[in-house]
Amino acid sequence: MTLIAARAVQGLAGAAMFSTLLPLIGLTYTGRDRGVAFAVWGAVAGAAAGIGNVAGGILTQFLSWQWIFHVGVPVCLATLALSAAVLTDDARTPTRIDYLGIVTFTPAALGITFGIINGGEQGWTSGPAVLGFAVGAAMLALFLLAERTGSNPMIAPALFRKREFNGTLVAAMGYYLAGFGALPVISLWLQDGAGLSALSTALVITVQPVAFFATSAVAGSMLHRLPAHRTLGGGALAVGAGNVLMLAIGAGSSWIALIPGLVVTGVGAGIVSPVLPSAAMSAAPASQSGVASAAANCARQLGLALGIAVLGSVFHRFSTTSGRTGLHAAYAHGLTAVFAVAAAIGLGSGILALRLLTPPRPATQPA
Repeated sequence: MTLIAARAVQGLAGAAMFSTLLPLIGLTYTGRDRGVAFAVWGAVAGAAAGIGNVAGGILTQFLSWQWIFHVGVPVCLATLALSAAVLTDDARTPTRIDYLGIVTFTPAALGITFGIINGGEQGWTSGPAVLGFAVGAAMLALFLLAERTGSNPMIAPALFRKREFNGTLVAAMGYYLAGFGALPVISLWLQDGAGLSALSTALVITVQPVAFFATSAVAGSMLHRLPAHRTLGGGALAVGAGNVLMLAIGAGSSWIALIPGLVVTGVGAGIVSPVLPSAAMSAAPASQSGVASAAANCARQLGLALGIAVLGSVFHRFSTTSGRTGLHAAYAHGLTAVFAVAAAIGLGSGILALRLLTPPRPATQPA
């Protein structure tokens, strides 16, 4: 319970940071510098994921898993000191917080996630699953009502009438769900199925963030010159294609079978991430650009949470119903189902994002 509570606190802190980080970058830089700044942010995010994987594997194998939390303390202290020295409070007017939106959307997301997890483990008609979905649906309805009637909504309902904004949210949720939602079960297969150590598992998974970092660092600023439907939609399609490649895994496969798919999903994520904030800001009026950017990032994080729940449930269901096979074969069977679902979500979100983000053709004038 202590670990769960502490992770919940980390989640709240992370949400506060991500909801302000991207709008801050967007408001600080303009023109070409903004594209470069977002590209640097994407590259740093990819590098941090790679470093975290390797460091976590080393600490777990040679010390203990608790150390993955201990080493974060000095990093956080250094970040606080740097933030205090660099960031200043220049807000002209205080920002009103949509408390009603927060207290309705949070249990809505939790309820749906809880329902998915329990549905995969105990059956979709089980009591916990039905209760989770019921609570989630009820709170989501209250959230929508609060946003429509509130004087200071978290997200202005008018934004959802814009094709470009909806396309951005679809791409954000789809690529992150399909690209990173399967990492926990991949880690399980590498250690329990393929027999790798914690460090070796971390090194294999690091292939994905390395591809992410390389794509964002090399092409991030150039991607901003392309239309959003090509970058967001194309990147999500690449993530889906990477999952298709990983469908080649079988009972006799080694960790090498994952490498092509991890590379392609990393490249796809590296295409989407640098341009996602600016695309979201461009899809909204200037007065709501910061909200749009924060909403796109929220969709991304929600995609990860749902991805872990959905793909984890798929893995549990298919790896435990594969008959009397060995552990390696059972895990491979579960992973095949996981990659099939992730591929469908990645490809589907990419196609939908392409459709929503493609500018409509101008109406032809009569002769």
